[in-house]
Amino acid sequence: MLNWLWLSVLVIGLDQISKQLVESSLLVYETIPVTGFFNLTLAYNEGAAFSFLSDQGGWQRWLFAALAAGVSLLLAVWLAKLQKRERWVAIAFSLIIGGAIGNLIDRLLFGHVIDFLDFHYGEWHWPAFNIADSAIFIGVVLMVLDMLFNQGEEQRK
Repeated sequence: MLNWLWLSVLVIGLDQISKQLVESSLLVYETIPVTGFFNLTLAYNEGAAFSFLSDQGGWQRWLFAALAAGVSLLLAVWLAKLQKRERWVAIAFSLIIGGAIGNLIDRLLFGHVIDFLDFHYGEWHWPAFNIADSAIFIGVVLMVLDMLFNQGEEQRK
């Protein structure tokens, strides 16, 4: 099922292009209101999700880079072993691989991940994220849905 890796390449391309467009258009923490609940805000994240470990002095860059590379490699191996009928799992793995590599590129080149999607309600803001993060989230949701709804199908075979 490696033919689904085109989706990973698409995610990486859209992620990197969008990050460079935002970074070339905004200063760090500059905000452009788009709607009443969404802004474009350039932010740098040296940690993981929700800035986890972002204040640890730099070693986390290499930890998260190694994790992204390892998870991507593992998922690519699993992707190659999937059956044709496991299309949704292949899509999920491909989205996660693309997202992980998109953020890995940032970590290796810049030492941080470029985030810019800022959803908010009033003064409360969800942590900023990017297209790579979105692809990872969607991939995980697809995996969970596949496990929940295709578990009985697998047992019947």
